[in-house]
Amino acid sequence: MTQALTRNLSLELVRATEAGALMAGRWMGRGDKEAADGAAVDAMRQVLGTIEMDGVVVIGEGEKDEAPMLFTGERVGRGDEPKVDIAVDPVEGTRLLAQGMPNSIVVMAVAERGSLYGWQDVAYMEKIAVGPDAAGAIDIELPVGENLQRIANAKAVEVSDLTVVILDRPRHEGLIRDVREAGARMKLIVDGDVAGGLMAAMPGTGIDVLMGIGGSPEAVITACAIKCIGGEMQTRIWPRNDDERTVVRERGLDVSKVHQLDDLVQSEDVFFVATGITDGELLRGVHYFADGATTHSLVMRERSGTVRYVESSHQLRKLRELTDLPFD
Repeated sequence: MTQALTRNLSLELVRATEAGALMAGRWMGRGDKEAADGAAVDAMRQVLGTIEMDGVVVIGEGEKDEAPMLFTGERVGRGDEPKVDIAVDPVEGTRLLAQGMPNSIVVMAVAERGSLYGWQDVAYMEKIAVGPDAAGAIDIELPVGENLQRIANAKAVEVSDLTVVILDRPRHEGLIRDVREAGARMKLIVDGDVAGGLMAAMPGTGIDVLMGIGGSPEAVITACAIKCIGGEMQTRIWPRNDDERTVVRERGLDVSKVHQLDDLVQSEDVFFVATGITDGELLRGVHYFADGATTHSLVMRERSGTVRYVESSHQLRKLRELTDLPFD
């Protein structure tokens, strides 16, 4: 760990997620996912450019020819130190935001250079994630019912007391059946599996475990958050089509290999920040008032174990004076 990375970046980084949420929040319920995502990207990129760091986006909006800003490989920040990798999802849950549904958030994780898992080989992963009270109890190789019993034992509750969050997808028909047969409760979500992982790991959300198959980039971002909290996450790559199965075969990837938390995030100093865009179980969304708005953010650092909830009130007139962004 470099000496420079001992500087606490948390409150500098949350400025970027707040800006993204303030801009994207104007598009809530308006049915335009691309416009909402673009507004968040523009805002975050401008704020990240003011932070004293040498950042490289390793999980972003796609390759350079597909995403003109916050693309994978883009350098952000205005300093030479600390040298960090950045994983960002400017709008996690674009469909949720476009339809005015809960749990759309802006998320970003920052870690030591070269410490985040290179997900590009296969775009999906099978996942299981829990909070600190069930860390050490899960095993992705075990049947669903056995995992739920082990989680219940760790929490000193019955399986029927547990709630499992799962993405509502046809590929999860078997998983949903297994959860029901085990007797646990279930929350199906339309999108947003970073938010789902956060809900499973944080207290007070009513969610006990995330299960199912979701995006590999989201797995890495979620792992950063769970490492800060002290929970546990396990994943396995899940090739979804013949092209990805060819990649697995040509690169000699092992689809049975279980990726532990430290495989996904090797750094011992990880920052995670999230700001709500729409109201949800974990964070309140952006609320606007006359020439102002409020935001609600989650800010965490693995090195110190600190978890902060940041409630901010913004005067949009002053933000317009300080930036090139149209905080209308």
